[in-house]
Amino acid sequence: MLIRAKAPLRIGFAGGGTDVPPFPEREGGCVLSATISRYSYGTLRPKEDDQIIIRSVDFGLSLNYNRRELIYDGKLDLVKAAIRKLAGKSGRGFELFLRSDAPPGSGLGSSSSLMVTLVGMLKEFQSLPLTDYEIAELAYVIERNDVGIEGGMQDQYAATFGGCNFIEFFGDKVIVNPLRLSQDIVNELEHNLLLCFTGRTHISGHIIQDQTARYKRGDTANLEGLRRQKALASEMKNLLLRHKLHEFGEMLHEA
Repeated sequence: MLIRAKAPLRIGFAGGGTDVPPFPEREGGCVLSATISRYSYGTLRPKEDDQIIIRSVDFGLSLNYNRRELIYDGKLDLVKAAIRKLAGKSGRGFELFLRSDAPPGSGLGSSSSLMVTLVGMLKEFQSLPLTDYEIAELAYVIERNDVGIEGGMQDQYAATFGGCNFIEFFGDKVIVNPLRLSQDIVNELEHNLLLCFTGRTHISGHIIQDQTARYKRGDTANLEGLRRQKALASEMKNLLLRHKLHEFGEMLHEA
């Protein structure tokens, strides 16, 4: 028996940063984003013993662990955290094969997409009755709390639900609003948007840390920027629904 899963990568139009605590708890955040036809993929093959084998194409790693030896050592810790959270320390082992259409640090939410893929496979392996909201929340908790990777909440929900969404954040409550865009608008967006790989990757953790520190100490420019991003996300959502793509493009430039 094989279990396969994939979750999409995403591009963000506006609202980025308003999904990073403590802003959502205090003022409520929102983002406008869309997933694209690039994915993180996973295959899980159950084994008869208790060994866990993890193969990652993106990092060029192949790791073999006993369930009880699954420790964080800087090698595929995200994967190990998902296994520890959902598969426990006992039971049948399995082999995981993981790859992504984009390199880590691409800015497309690849780590969260991979986490959603992992949660999806382990959910099936363990026969867990999880809703889409619960999958996204689990992916967020594992990535941000268990492993301690800095970031917001938008990527996990985008990867879980897919499509073009206006996502609202209110502290411990998240609402995903799928946008019912006509096909001609989707076609026009695809015709006019170009996604380019610069050949370089980035780690966003230090940006998030700086933003959070500025917000907590009441930095005026930071606060105004986040509030404007929130307003842009709402305004750009309305422009998309009203087929006003030229104005949408102007606001995308500002965002």
